[in-house]
Amino acid sequence: MSSPFSTMATPIFKNNPVLVQVLGICSSLAVTTNVSTGLTMGISVTAVVALSNLILSSMRNWIPGKIRMIVELVVIAVLVIITDQVLKAYAFDVSKRLSVFVALIITNCIVMGRVEAFALANKPIPSLLDGIGNGLGYGAVLLLVSTVREIAGSGTWFGMQVVPQAAYEAGYSNMGLMVLAPGAFFLIALLAWAQTEFLLRKGGK
Repeated sequence: MSSPFSTMATPIFKNNPVLVQVLGICSSLAVTTNVSTGLTMGISVTAVVALSNLILSSMRNWIPGKIRMIVELVVIAVLVIITDQVLKAYAFDVSKRLSVFVALIITNCIVMGRVEAFALANKPIPSLLDGIGNGLGYGAVLLLVSTVREIAGSGTWFGMQVVPQAAYEAGYSNMGLMVLAPGAFFLIALLAWAQTEFLLRKGGK
């Protein structure tokens, strides 16, 4: 049986949901134009996947097989609605920038995938840790990609100017590609390549 640390760490470093499992790509391309939205989306997905894993693992022995998927969708949908309302109440500006993507967490393959692959076959606490690990793995990719995109594409980080005005006066210009979805696609591809090379050198698969 895997240790609690391994259960959380594996999805972050060795079996990342975005870079290895290739899940959650659409939102990774759409919400990483700046760090605040990328970080908020990462936290939101982590909360939903962790709590859905915990709740559905606790219910796994009482869910009839014929309605398993319906129950999963209801639980996930309720958690997504709660997350969306919390964001609107306490982070309205970020919620507006995220637009429909918070509501679309219900269709994020990471959430349903971890419920089906892990939560329904394991006890609640390991399932919670697996959900946290996968959410953090997803969030880490969003944070890295959004950091590069915001700095290179807008010259800011968390909305604060980090590229000095002198650089612009000397002829520097922001990379327009980084504010477009292809920019995120290229960055994710480079991160996936780097992780694959790292795992191969370490003997991982």
